[in-house]
Amino acid sequence: MLPSTPLNRAQAQKGSRGDKGTGSSAAFLPLGGMSALCDPPGVAGHPGSTPSPKPAAASPSLSSQELAQEIKAFLSGVDPLHGNKLTLKEHARCAILLLRSLPPARSAVLDHLRGVFDEYVCTYLLDLESSEGGLGSIRSQGPNLDDVVQEIQAVLSEFVRMNPKAWAGLVSAWSIDLMGQLSSKYAGRHGVPHASSLNELLQLWMSCKATRTLMEIYTQCLSSMISTCPDACVDALLDTSVQHSPHFDWVVAHIGSSFPNTIINRVLSCGLKDFCMHGTASADLLLFPSATAADKRVPKIASVVGILGHLASRHSESIKQELLRMFHGSLGPTRDQQQKATVPFLLQLAVMSPTLLGTISAELVDSLKPGVLNQLHQHFASLPREDLENMVSIVVHLICQTSGGAYRTLQFLINTAMPASVITTPGLAVHDSVREACDRVIQLLLLNLQKLVYNRGSASLAEAPPRPVPFLDELKGHVRELCVETLRLERKRFLWQHQLLVLLSVYCTPSCASEALFFLLTLAKSQEELSLATQLHAVLSSCMSDLLPATVKKCVCQIHAGGLSEQHMAQLFQNLALIMQRESEGPASMGHQLGEAVAAHLYDFGQLLLHCNPEVAQVAALLLSVCPMPKAIRPAHLLFLIRSAVHHFFLVLRCKCPTGISYGSRLLCCLSGASPTAGKAILQYLVEGALHPGNAELFGGLPEPPAVGNDPAALEGTKVSLLDINRRFMAAVNFSGSVWSVFHAGVIGRGLKPPHAPYQREPEEVSHNVQTFLGLLLRCCGAEHCGPEPSQHAAVSPEAAKTVAVVLVETVCPDITNSELAWPPEEHTRNTVERDIQIGRAFRDNPLLFQLLSLVAAGRPALCYCSVLLRGLLATLMAHWEASRENDTTSSPWHLQASCALVACMGEGHLLPPVLSNMHEIFDQLAPFEVHLLLLSVWDYMRDNSPLPQKFTFNAGTGLFFRDFSRDTDIGKYLCVLHSVLHKNIDRLGLLSGRFQI
Repeated sequence: MLPSTPLNRAQAQKGSRGDKGTGSSAAFLPLGGMSALCDPPGVAGHPGSTPSPKPAAASPSLSSQELAQEIKAFLSGVDPLHGNKLTLKEHARCAILLLRSLPPARSAVLDHLRGVFDEYVCTYLLDLESSEGGLGSIRSQGPNLDDVVQEIQAVLSEFVRMNPKAWAGLVSAWSIDLMGQLSSKYAGRHGVPHASSLNELLQLWMSCKATRTLMEIYTQCLSSMISTCPDACVDALLDTSVQHSPHFDWVVAHIGSSFPNTIINRVLSCGLKDFCMHGTASADLLLFPSATAADKRVPKIASVVGILGHLASRHSESIKQELLRMFHGSLGPTRDQQQKATVPFLLQLAVMSPTLLGTISAELVDSLKPGVLNQLHQHFASLPREDLENMVSIVVHLICQTSGGAYRTLQFLINTAMPASVITTPGLAVHDSVREACDRVIQLLLLNLQKLVYNRGSASLAEAPPRPVPFLDELKGHVRELCVETLRLERKRFLWQHQLLVLLSVYCTPSCASEALFFLLTLAKSQEELSLATQLHAVLSSCMSDLLPATVKKCVCQIHAGGLSEQHMAQLFQNLALIMQRESEGPASMGHQLGEAVAAHLYDFGQLLLHCNPEVAQVAALLLSVCPMPKAIRPAHLLFLIRSAVHHFFLVLRCKCPTGISYGSRLLCCLSGASPTAGKAILQYLVEGALHPGNAELFGGLPEPPAVGNDPAALEGTKVSLLDINRRFMAAVNFSGSVWSVFHAGVIGRGLKPPHAPYQREPEEVSHNVQTFLGLLLRCCGAEHCGPEPSQHAAVSPEAAKTVAVVLVETVCPDITNSELAWPPEEHTRNTVERDIQIGRAFRDNPLLFQLLSLVAAGRPALCYCSVLLRGLLATLMAHWEASRENDTTSSPWHLQASCALVACMGEGHLLPPVLSNMHEIFDQLAPFEVHLLLLSVWDYMRDNSPLPQKFTFNAGTGLFFRDFSRDTDIGKYLCVLHSVLHKNIDRLGLLSGRFQI
């Protein structure tokens, strides 16, 4: 027996006609029935119309009696022929038959079909749960409704295709509402992803045939109406989204991806219409921006925000263009109610959706040209003052929530608020009211940001994290631009941006604070500009104790990373030094704190003393010279600083830079006071540097011989083997002072060494260099004051003078120790001829040595440690005067000067008694042999009275060491030669005889 179906019942009642049923709907509808279905309600088809092909699910025509039985079966759910209850599939097919045959019953039929789709979804989810629980072989006992769902889709699709005007709106509303109900009903079922997992949720529902069929039906309806009037379909989408969001979001995402432009355009249009109906064209709706308040008054606006928010990830450009089109379209001369409400509507959308705000903010600001601003002013000038204030408050709120394009928005407001320039084109000028409005917006913006920043509090484990401010978050990447604009010092402009820098520094502490202060210190070029940095520190120092250390650390990092140009680096150092000099009153002052911060990075800044750019090196020396020395510094770092500072001093001395010399000298003096070891090291490096062949010509000495350059002839002479040279001279070791000593005067076969014409500096320049160097050396030696004759009037520390003496000996005679203090007999000079010649040549090539000996002599008894040099120089001079055959000593000016300087220096150092040390005053009046005899008597005295430090006594009254010559050997026997010479030249030297009496 066949099951009871609408088709079987129709065949049983019409058996006399000879119609054969097949158990499936495969016949054609009669002409009248089809026209009734395809026309709008209440409109009948033409009797003479040609029948159209019917869908596969069609059924034969029904008589009135048969139709009444089908209605009875549909309403009761019982088969009228057999009396048994209809199954779900039978009941569904009965509903489909009624939908084909009785259009007025479509509402009831569609409502019943909801249960079919509900049952299908329930069965689908049960099967899904069974498969996930390991019961994949057990299938739920529910009916298989695939064929019924397919029939429903075929019927509804045919209706929409034949008469979209009559069926598309109805079917789309039914299908979209049913998808919303199903999504919400089964949202909490096991296996259904959370609404936030949009992709997983979309994949689940689109794999279900029932919901996929509903989606296809709605898509067909929207496609059929897209060219005429899709508002009905979009309204249904909006209404359902309001009721069933967020579980309905997967439907919005799929439909929006299928029809992005249409959905965006129509959703905004429908939302604006609803806004006008439930809201107002004024701004009173936006008095307190809140999504909740908007939902109560404008139900669909939240749905509009949700749909556009889903589409913004892939179609932000289309959304942006549509929003801009709506905005500019509302500024026309003739405005209807919707155009007047467009700007408030867009503002409300932006308040409710940060995504939409970020999508349009940057481009909207760019489109606000003077003409557009003037149009806005004209349209809103008629609004009540309260409404205008509300709108300004909304604008300020939106700016605070703006992330993308925040800096462009800020510059737009500032540029617009600035007074017009005299060169501004009249057509490009904005109305004064617009300027005043922008001025007020900026002031309110700063006030609102201040409240947001200072009311954030500090995040803790028990409290929620501080609320972010997107506007300031975006400005974090534009700190440098803000500082540049601030330093322009343009009327209100720099005040606004300086205040914004303060807020940004507090909001993003400590990174933005140190960054802002760093840029201000780097870019400031005048006292007024630099004062902005001190003002910023004054405001931030109360809440940031480590601001200056962090700023200095950032400076060091930027220098190491190469992020600063040489010009900016020099400006930064100059500004830091200026602040340390000017703002150093008290331990709480900025200069004092900055000095401590810079002192922690002395080694990093010291490396810049060797910078290739002289300007950078000079300002680095200035910075280090005004920086307080730390209490503890690593010896390696201190030594590096000293060597770099000494190198820098000689470099600026060579460049004839008075400013650099002043900075370098000040730095070396500061370093010498860091520790006794540092002072000794500075003296050592200064003396070694002054006597170096590369620097000797600065002080009147012979310059360093030229190195072999790129001259081909010179290079040709160097192409020899070192082994061949050693073999040629038959010795690999230099036995100094022996018969194996070799003096190279040239290369055999190539002639003598080419003569070298050294560069001679002007005497005034040499004298200035000497005085500068000796003045620095005296300050580093701890001299009380430096006069034009430092050797006569300066009190030099004995320890410092000893250091200089030791360095002199090591530099001139590296192979001699300082233990040779005693003077040997005069005959001993025969064994030290080579060494004595070397010492004499050193004094001849470096006139500075005599000045250094005078400085050492001032720090008694340090000259004792130069005994080797004194002995060698004296022996050289004695040999010269003994061999000289000239009539007077003026024929040998250097030797005369050297002899006078040597004896005077020994007298200054208390190595000779005053009677003997005064003899240098008459050398220029004597013959060479007489000078030789006098120097020989000096040698004899030194031999009998060796220059030992133990012979000196400290005088507490004067703070100096002195020597009591009365304890030495009788001085009279060393004056016999002197008196004989005076007697012989009594006519010329008689007046001086009193200076040589004991």
